[in-house]
Amino acid sequence: MNLILLGPPGAGKGTQAKRLQDTHGITHLSTGDMLRAEAASGSKLGKKAKAIMDAGGLVSDEIIIGMISNRIDAADCKAGFILDGFPRTTPQAESLDEMLDAKGLIINYVIEIVADNDAMVTRITGRYTCADCGSGYHDQFQKSAKDGVCDSCGGTRFNRRDDDKEQTVRSRLAAYQEQTVSIITYYRNKGVLKSVEGMKAIDEITAQLNNIVGQRKAGIEGG
Repeated sequence: MNLILLGPPGAGKGTQAKRLQDTHGITHLSTGDMLRAEAASGSKLGKKAKAIMDAGGLVSDEIIIGMISNRIDAADCKAGFILDGFPRTTPQAESLDEMLDAKGLIINYVIEIVADNDAMVTRITGRYTCADCGSGYHDQFQKSAKDGVCDSCGGTRFNRRDDDKEQTVRSRLAAYQEQTVSIITYYRNKGVLKSVEGMKAIDEITAQLNNIVGQRKAGIEGG
């Protein structure tokens, strides 16, 4: 089974993709991680991507599609894959479909994690991590047992990401909304779009996703 996860920054796509991978054996593919791995591999495609990234440029859709094509041929993708972070535009979605069609593959579901922008701002701007061990916390949702002290290592130094400031987060959310309107329409018209409520607890979101994937698997196994 091949899936695409869509959702705004902070919606938990990476967390949910990892859970789907662990439960259903569908390999989680983050395009950001793949780009870094390809660049480090020294492959012809990786060298080309690295040169562009080192120069501060954007890697072309052609390179990313080629990278995904190579990756999904690997043995760990035989049971399927979950794309996280790609495609972001309709032309990318069309190029992805063309590449998959040539391999006799399809995207079974595109699952959109729907979330409220204001809630996303609260969720993202409240995040911080222990500077010593990296344990994550939140101003409202996950405070340490003792204020100013890490539960895991007892550290007292904490970091917040610069791009987690409110105005930056709102800009990222606005860009996501503008960018994905057409792609959501594209996949809805193809009949593969599903939506889950992203404002629920993490376990409840996981249950929604497992229900979608489970129904599909049952249909396949049932013939």
